[in-house]
Amino acid sequence: MEAERSNPRFPICVLTTTRADYGILRPLLLALSKDGSLDLRLLVTGTHLSEAFGMTVREIEADGFSIDARISILENGSDAPGAMSHSMARAIEGFGSYFQDCRPALLVVLGDRYETFAVCAAAVSVCIPIAHLHGGETTEGAMDECFRHCITKMSYLHFTAAEPYRRRVIQLGEDPARVFNVGGLGVENALHTDFLTPEQLESDLRFPLLQKPYVVTTFHPVTLEPGSAEAQLEELLAAIASREDLHFLITKSNADTGGQSINERLDIFKKEHSHCHVVVSLGMRRYMSALKYALCVLGNSSSGLLEAPSFGIPTINIGDRQRGRIQAESVLNCRPEREDILRALERACSPDFRKKAAAARNPYGDGNTSGRILEMIKRTLLAGSLDLEKWFYDIPV
Repeated sequence: MEAERSNPRFPICVLTTTRADYGILRPLLLALSKDGSLDLRLLVTGTHLSEAFGMTVREIEADGFSIDARISILENGSDAPGAMSHSMARAIEGFGSYFQDCRPALLVVLGDRYETFAVCAAAVSVCIPIAHLHGGETTEGAMDECFRHCITKMSYLHFTAAEPYRRRVIQLGEDPARVFNVGGLGVENALHTDFLTPEQLESDLRFPLLQKPYVVTTFHPVTLEPGSAEAQLEELLAAIASREDLHFLITKSNADTGGQSINERLDIFKKEHSHCHVVVSLGMRRYMSALKYALCVLGNSSSGLLEAPSFGIPTINIGDRQRGRIQAESVLNCRPEREDILRALERACSPDFRKKAAAARNPYGDGNTSGRILEMIKRTLLAGSLDLEKWFYDIPV
């Protein structure tokens, strides 16, 4: 009994809502699961539990993680604006009940999704402290921007991906002693994944990917520009259709408003263009492997800014969804217009720019993020200083 008191095992809940955040969180989940002083409890929700989005909970199970709770919140068959509100309501209700029964020492969340915001609201209502990853960032073309900053204000510990983001979290009134610049977990994946070989990747996809250079492509709705997703997608597809000298490996959109119509259009497009291959989800290992051998990344996904630079390949960032994020010199920005996309693609393929991309430094860290986060979580828990009482930090003037 005395040994148990001196070596407490702290229950730590980690939330994952999409294929994207699970892939990023995976190194941290491994670190938490291997630490004898912590009891990892994985919470799975959102698109992970939807067949329409690939039922990616299977990837989590295949990785050997034990899932403590599966809470379905998505409204099937709908991506209308009202569906988001219904999903948030279901998340607050479902996770509110879970947190009443399970009182973890800490809830760890990542990013800016509306589902994450709702789960954090449920946690705060029963006084569970939150650690937030990737706070302080800006995505000016997405409503995720406001959700991220709201999550920051609900959180007690903050692990940012770059120093300017750390300063921004402090600017929001958070105590500098609780805000840590640890780098991005995505860089850790890019540097330390057990990659598939090019031949394994091609065989796994059942697509002749390597017969010519290929471009990894992902396009999500720009949620602060209602009605624009379809028009912008058509411009992108027109550009892709004209480059039959390349293969395009396209991953489907996430569960944002307008995402369903994008995915339906992609299904039609791939039938008409044999140089394109569309998948619901690649999973972390296949996705990282695809980036490793790609000519470049195309679209408006955050991975083009956070992870792709670690592979020394160009990124073509389309439109405003990621506007405001720190960018490596390997990133080209273009308007969501066919000709501008094609010009950017031409430049990305040029020897001069490829050389520049290969030498670019990723501004999101050195790939040792999970160890830093684990150390700070343990230090805070062992000190017994983790609670919801915060004072607003005013920046000295």
